[in-house]
Amino acid sequence: MSAAAPPRSAPMQKITAGPDFNRWLIPPAALGIHMCIGQVYGTSVYRDAIQVHFDASHTAIGIIFSLAIVMLGLSAALFGSWVDRNGPRRAILASTVCWVSGFVIGSVGIFAEQLWLLYLGYGVIGGIGLGIGYIAPVSTLMKWFPDRPGMGTGMAIMGFGVGAMIATPLSNFFMNIYNGGAPGDGEVHSGSSVGMLFLTLAALYLCMMLFSALIVRVPAPDWKPAGFEPAAQKKNVSQNNVRVNTAMKTPQFWLLWTVLFVNITAGIGILEQANAFVRDFFRDGDGNTAVALAAAGGFVAFLSLTNTLGRFIWASTSDRIGRKPIYMIYLGLGALLYFSLATWGNTSMALFIVLAGIILSFYGGGFATIPAYLRDLFGTFQVGAIHGRLLTAWACAGVAGPLIVNGFLDAAGGEPGTLTADAYRPALYTMVGLLVVGFIANLLVRPVSAEHHMENESRGADEHSADSGNAEEPVAEPTGKPIVPVPAAWLIVGIPILYGLTYTFINGVQLFLH
Repeated sequence: MSAAAPPRSAPMQKITAGPDFNRWLIPPAALGIHMCIGQVYGTSVYRDAIQVHFDASHTAIGIIFSLAIVMLGLSAALFGSWVDRNGPRRAILASTVCWVSGFVIGSVGIFAEQLWLLYLGYGVIGGIGLGIGYIAPVSTLMKWFPDRPGMGTGMAIMGFGVGAMIATPLSNFFMNIYNGGAPGDGEVHSGSSVGMLFLTLAALYLCMMLFSALIVRVPAPDWKPAGFEPAAQKKNVSQNNVRVNTAMKTPQFWLLWTVLFVNITAGIGILEQANAFVRDFFRDGDGNTAVALAAAGGFVAFLSLTNTLGRFIWASTSDRIGRKPIYMIYLGLGALLYFSLATWGNTSMALFIVLAGIILSFYGGGFATIPAYLRDLFGTFQVGAIHGRLLTAWACAGVAGPLIVNGFLDAAGGEPGTLTADAYRPALYTMVGLLVVGFIANLLVRPVSAEHHMENESRGADEHSADSGNAEEPVAEPTGKPIVPVPAAWLIVGIPILYGLTYTFINGVQLFLH
């Protein structure tokens, strides 16, 4: 039996859409926020400049990115329930404050030559903005697209992948301006140019994230798309709800945690070393590589593209074939592809590119499909909070993946630029083993036992109690009139997406020209 809709808090009432609201205005809001925070995967573009500016080690600079990812997972877990109670607008605004402040504080650290401010700003405060912003629109999209939850979340999380593709050329463009031109061979951008870049990105992201907060809405509790009947949904899609704290006590939660952890760890196995990976894999015993630097850059761009497209394509496919079967593909076929890459990848450039591209598409698809998988098992009531708790797997994988790969590379010995495919094979075979573990974990997932389902009455009473502190706030009447026309909203997010995709395509072509 489906649970009744609970009373809504005042913040949620204020953004509840009327019956004529066009749900296609919500994906641009989600894309807007994810395009901004997706910049975290574009940090390599100024990493060398920061390292030279602070005269720091690779490890000291790498901590900045690691801190941001760890704080993403922790903040998503800690604030997931708050996001569910207060709605996507307040969450996006909180994310905006943290993310933009992180850039501003980071820029102060660069100008003052205080590395700890970069840790605090971009790593900690910005990382909190990452976590809140990542989960903010996800449960909202699933409520607007109950008929296609995989597609809905895929559209949002695809934006996270696009964010890096936009940030990389944009950052180079502004750093060249602030640097007085592109650096010469063997040179890097000045530290001050990175500091100015941070302030510029802060201003740009502030505008886009406020736009997302302005247009986001949640559907009325009894809303459903025309022709959609919840009772007609596929089997294994729960019509009941499970509380976040109860969900964490179920085996299903920890099985999915394992699935997400190994899928991310395996993907990072390629991403973290992508540029060196392709050059070393085709290096002979004399130290000569068949892959030019420009082609290696094209390989990185190609992986960014497959990672991004996989988030939408595979998540949408899961709406047709089911969440469990799609993860069997990610993990089972992924293990076979990883084994093939390790064993025969250096025999053919075309084979190497195809295998790596498919693997990275599975990596992206795993991110985008997991919210819908959670919704199928635990219902929609606190799916945002449950998703936030599950993202601790991302924080752990962000540490484990690089440790596994770099550990084996260090054990192989040799300086950067002298390694061959043999140095990478132990790490790749380790990823095969991890994916097999994930495959088994996914096979063990079953529907949640009825004993964990919420009672309708207690659910409504508890949420009403939790929101009672906001009871005195005025409640606005729902409105179906969008502030921005749907085509205009898509144009606002579509232009930067097209910019990022064009840059990535042009650079990806370099892979096939060398």
